[in-house]
Amino acid sequence: MVADSALTVVLVYPELLGTYGDRGNAVALRRRADARGLDCHLVEAAVRDPLPRTGDVYLVGGGEDAAMLLAWEGLRSGHRLQDAVDAGAACFGVCAGFQLLSREFTGPDGEPHEGLGLLDVRCGRLDGPRAVGEVLADSDHGFLTGFENHQGDAHLGAGTAPLGRLVRGVGNGDGRTEGAVQGRVLASYLHGPVLVRNDGLADRLLELVTGPLAPFRDPAVLRLRQERRAAALSRPGARHPHLRRRSSHRP
Repeated sequence: MVADSALTVVLVYPELLGTYGDRGNAVALRRRADARGLDCHLVEAAVRDPLPRTGDVYLVGGGEDAAMLLAWEGLRSGHRLQDAVDAGAACFGVCAGFQLLSREFTGPDGEPHEGLGLLDVRCGRLDGPRAVGEVLADSDHGFLTGFENHQGDAHLGAGTAPLGRLVRGVGNGDGRTEGAVQGRVLASYLHGPVLVRNDGLADRLLELVTGPLAPFRDPAVLRLRQERRAAALSRPGARHPHLRRRSSHRP
């Protein structure tokens, strides 16, 4: 647990993993921590520097194929992210970050790569068009909204639960689930930034390291959530999207 009302949020390799404004997830956590009187520090961990092991929450964002593989090389060195989680930190991965945290992911060359193994998940490739558009899912942290733009899927193992139950969109590619949760490690295919759109999810990440937090209602976020939920429900198509199988094809 966080001591002395101080909190450190580590933004992992933002020069590589910051697609679609994922840096905003760190801003959202700081805003919601500040609202509870927590002194929240943001640390941007560059790929050229050793990843700090003393953070409380680690954010691993999305990135294009080449950037993702560079990040993979850096994160495999020294097992520093794994050590931080083992020591009590929480971790949240988005899109490419989701795949990096998995046991295995399919690279842009169609070949499997060993992930960091923080999630009992194997990520392959969707067969067919990219998953692009608004997503809506139900979760234990309120409904989830976000914007997906990915070619990956996610096959959850016995040790991992879905982050949300799909209502609209593609998500993990099975027509039922979006994202993954395993202990203090959470992941999603959703951008937005997703922690700006989903205050309950942001608070859940904080509470994993702080314990229960006092309620905080942000009217601007509440308006955004309702607007994005309506946008997702207005999308044409069935409640559950067409199922797609794993493929080794590039995006």
